Amino acid sequence: MKPFKFKEFTVHQDKAAMKIGTDAVLLGAWSDINFYPDSILDVGSGTGVIALMLAQRTDAMTIDAIEIDEAAYEQSVENFERSDWGDRLFCYHASFQEFADEMQEDEETYDVIISNPPFYNAEFLSEDESRNKARFTNTALSFEELIKGVSVLLSETGEFNVIIPFEEEKSFVDLAKEHKLLVNRICRVRGNVNSELKRSLLAFSFEDKELVEEELVIEKERHQYTDAYIDLTKDFYLKM
Repeated sequence: MKPFKFKEFTVHQDKAAMKIGTDAVLLGAWSDINFYPDSILDVGSGTGVIALMLAQRTDAMTIDAIEIDEAAYEQSVENFERSDWGDRLFCYHASFQEFADEMQEDEETYDVIISNPPFYNAEFLSEDESRNKARFTNTALSFEELIKGVSVLLSETGEFNVIIPFEEEKSFVDLAKEHKLLVNRICRVRGNVNSELKRSLLAFSFEDKELVEEELVIEKERHQYTDAYIDLTKDFYLKM
């Protein structure tokens, strides 16, 4: 498996079950960092790509990541150490539930929490245990547990960013509301003009702001990207 080269960093992905995909890059590029966050947490880091993207985009002194799968954890650590921002990036080998409990005791919070969580149904389970854990909500971190942990670890003025299947959007927003997290921004994503909505990028905070909704189309036709997608990802992809 070849390393994935971005403009300012390289991601090795030979150990991690889940390889780099469009979802992670979309989320890392879309998340708002204009309020100069000082601390960032990536939940379920996989290869570490989202944390690396945010290290490139921000001057945040603390960029932590959590990964429960041992091979993916090792991969994240290696990718962090190889990058220009190794002194700001740190990965914990733990479950999010354990991590949230521990950080809550220390009253630690983060200005940005970001997650590209597992979200496939049980019918798609494969025989690869680590791939299942990375992909499926029922084998690792449920949306309920994710939101609960975020509600504890997010700073009062912080923002939580997540990418989920479009069909899960309403239930996820309703669940977040139960934990006092309110949706502020939504970007719904479709592969091309004629395809159905596939993903929802969501930004939450504890503040009740006017909701901003937008739609992003990735391709005009096969391998021909829209101006909006190029504009969003051009700081990262080599060929954009």
